[in-house]
This record gives sequence, structure tokens and C-alpha cells, in this order.
Amino acid sequence: MYLSRFLSIHALWVTVSSVMQPYPLVWGHYDVCKTQIYTEEGKMWDYMACQPESTDMTKYLKVKLDPPNITCGDPPESFCAMGNPYMCNNECDASTPELAHPPELMFDFEGRHPSTFWQSATWKEYPKPLQVNITLSWSKTIELTDNIVITFESGRPDQMILEKSLDYGRTWQPYQYYATDCLDAFHMDPKSVKDLSQHTVLEIICTEEYSTGYSTNSKIIHFEIKDRFAFFAGPRLRNMASLYGQLDTTKKLRDFFTVTDLRIRLLRPAVGEIFVDELHLARYFYAISDIKVRGRCKCNLHATMCVYDNSKLTCECEHNTTGPDCGKCKKNYQGRPWSPGSYLPIPKGTANTCIPSISSIGNCECFGHSNRCSYIDLLNTVICVSCKHNTRGQHCELCRLGYFRNASAQLDDENVCIECYCNPLGSIHDRCNGSGFCECKTGTTGPKCDECLPGNSWHYGCQPNVCDNELLHCQNGGTCHNNVRCLCPAAYTGILCEKLRCEEAGSCGSDSSQAASPRGSPALLLLLPPLAALLRTAGPLAL
Repeated sequence: MYLSRFLSIHALWVTVSSVMQPYPLVWGHYDVCKTQIYTEEGKMWDYMACQPESTDMTKYLKVKLDPPNITCGDPPESFCAMGNPYMCNNECDASTPELAHPPELMFDFEGRHPSTFWQSATWKEYPKPLQVNITLSWSKTIELTDNIVITFESGRPDQMILEKSLDYGRTWQPYQYYATDCLDAFHMDPKSVKDLSQHTVLEIICTEEYSTGYSTNSKIIHFEIKDRFAFFAGPRLRNMASLYGQLDTTKKLRDFFTVTDLRIRLLRPAVGEIFVDELHLARYFYAISDIKVRGRCKCNLHATMCVYDNSKLTCECEHNTTGPDCGKCKKNYQGRPWSPGSYLPIPKGTANTCIPSISSIGNCECFGHSNRCSYIDLLNTVICVSCKHNTRGQHCELCRLGYFRNASAQLDDENVCIECYCNPLGSIHDRCNGSGFCECKTGTTGPKCDECLPGNSWHYGCQPNVCDNELLHCQNGGTCHNNVRCLCPAAYTGILCEKLRCEEAGSCGSDSSQAASPRGSPALLLLLPPLAALLRTAGPLAL
């Protein structure tokens, strides 16, 4: 019974979770351009298609309004409240920060109270149309990955067009039309994205779904990117392989989601009625509190990073490509025509790297340590041959074994690699680490393994001390020689001269040996020298 209840609750949770998250939070792969692999020739690079991570692209755009003086507040003016169009005592004053509504407030942090927003001048010049163009420019080709979302603080406009450019604003194409009456405004039948299919996904439609006057829950306008993705990847975007395959093989589909600029054309403000109330024109204006655009730099699947420097986005190109979009081969890498990377085969894709020109193989990138290269077709890569100046590696960028990197030298310096000079008697091998320190044998120390640790002495390498003048004393008059052995008197032997020589011969009990040495045990003999010293210090005894 408990098991069946648990399974029922689990099934309910899965259902609720799937409803709450209609799309994966993160989609896509291709976040690595290359990985190292090991072959018989050593370490090599394995190249694959790659692209930057999707991010909030509003951080990098420039906004332009047309006409330039359309923002309210210069001169100051009054406008009507959003919730009550007949309360017209609100002020817009560009010279007062608390009352100003500049364009940058369309892209600031949301969630502030009161909310911040850009606002146009009111429709005081009616019947002349109140029209505004808001242009968002990136000076870089970007690929859209999520819905474009525009949040209006005023009522949503009665008529609006979202446009795109692929040539930095020189020409424009419509993305979608928005109107309260599509037939009257644009001579188009109203549709929604749900009316499209795989075959008509590129159709430009007019929708009445987002134009509903002053309703408090109707402030948002969408351009549905993910709903269009879903025609290929499934309703929850689980089958991204299918979408990637379509983007890879259908240029028109890929270009549809690619822009350099977006333009929001506000053609008629929210009126809310059939006729414009000419006695209260201060109730008609545009106000936008937020614009969301998510995407990634277009790098033609040749980069994972896009850097923003000097107010400009640029791909950090891999695969021997170059250009703002990695759209051409680097110099000396034009051995075949440039080609974008491919999403296929899933999941790594194909890098389509640029290969060296035949004429440039002899002048490859080896930092001046070699003038010969070899192209390995299997790995689609080039390696330097016969690196000089004690270097090695694919581009002669590493040091040979027995040498380490000179931190003060550039990679193209002839002295970039310094010999380790490990002491052969004190080191385990002739190699050192990146700082020039060698790996030492037991008892040995020093950067080059040419010094001994305490308790050791150098004798064809560091050897443990047999005797010294502190702890390991030679006995019975013996003397320590170079810390490696005791020099014993004729009658004694042993490491520390601790044994009678006659004991080894077994003759300590004979008369001759008695004449040579006193009788007694070895322990007693060891006590005789200190006892004699004690008697000398005591002086003569009084009788």
C-alpha cells in the first residue's frame, strides 16, 4: 500500500515538474574546441565543433532612438497614470533623476520598486502619428537562443513591428507584426506561432495576441524563438540533435535566428478605444521597463569564448581561423577553403579546421625553433619537426627532458630552455621541475641535489654517517675518519672500536693475550677509560 502511494506521488511530482519547466534550463553542447589525445607520436590535439555559451546580450548592445528627442522630460511635461488614464498629474523631467526616464532604464536591473522605465513624449501633436524606432545594435553577429521579451510599463502598443538586420543596419527585414487589428493595420490575416509548422516556421506573421490596451496582466510582448525551435526539437526541446541537424543543413533556418541589429518600431500607442480622446492626449505614450535578448556570439562553431573589449564583441577563434566571427582562415593556413564547423555528427560535430598552405609548411608556427612542419592528416593537425634550442612539442613550445623553462625569456628566445644540471650522484634522474629543482636521492638536498642532509656526508653521493663527533663516538681510543669509519687501535676492532680483536680470534683466555690486554669482560673494558679520567681529577688519596 505504501509503495503504491509513493509511486503515485512520484508520478504526480514528475508531471508537475514537467509542466513547471516546459524547456530545459540549459540546452546545447559544443563547449570544448579541442582535447588532448595520446598517439604513437605523443600528445596531439583532437578538434571538434564549439560555440560560446548563451548569455544575456543586452549587456553588450548600444541603443538608438529615432527621433532622437522623443524621450519625455525635455521640456518637462505631465502625463496620465498607467492605471487611471484620467489622473494626469505625473511628471517627466529629464533634469531631475527621480523624474527622468532615459533609454538605459529599458536594460537596468528589474525588480526595483518603484519600477524604472524609458518613456516617450506624449501624443500632444495628434493627429500627427506618434512613432518611435528603438534600434539595438551589437556591431557583431549574434545567434538568438531564447524568446525576445519586451515589457511595457504603459499599455502595449496598438501597432508595432519587430525587425532584424543581418548587415549592421544597412537593410532591414520584418521579424513579426503586432496589432490589435492585423487586417486593418497591415492587411494581414492574424496568426500565432501555434499556426506554423516545420515547413512554415520562417513565415512572417502578424499576431493580435499581444495588443490589448491597458490590462494590468498584459504588459509583455514576445517574439517566440523557443516555440519555433520546438518544431524540430519537440515540445520540451528534448531532441536537440534534430534541431542542430536542421540548423546545420538549412542556411535559411540558421540565418532566421541570426542578427546584428534589432529594431522595435512603435507605430501607434495603446488607445483602448475606437477613437482617440483629444481632450486627454497626455494619456497616450510609450513606456518600456525591460527588454530581454538572450543569445551567443556567432563564431561559426570555431570558438567557445567571446570577449567584450573596447565596447566590441570578438570571438576568440580556434581551429586556425580568424576574424570577428572566425569567418576566414589565418595566414599560412589556407590549404583548403574556409568552412564553418558542423554540428554533425552528434555530439562532437566536425571542426573543419583550416590546414597549412603547401607553401607555408616550411614556415610553420614553431616559435623560431624549427623551420619544418609535418601535417598529420589523420589528426588534421600540424606538428613541428626537429625542434632546436633544447625544445620539443607540437609547436616547439616545451623543453626537452633535462631542461626547464627560462621564466625571463619569451617562447621565441633561443635561451628559452635552461639545462637542469642535476648532480648525477645526488639526483634520481637528470630531469627537473619547471622551477629547475631536481629530484634528490635519500639523504640529499639542494636545488641540484649536491648537498647532504644532517646525519649524512658526501662520499660519492650522500651516505649516512657511521661516526661523528656529537652522537656516534669512536670508542677505546679510536678516531673518526671522514664520518665514514673509525680508525681503531691495534687491540680493538668493530664499527666503533667496541670489540677486542682477540675476541674474534678466540684467544683472549691465553697467557699471551693476558700480557697484551687486561682480563675482563668487554663491558668492563668500556668503563675503564672514563674511570681513569675520574681518578685523575680526584687527585692523590691521603693515607
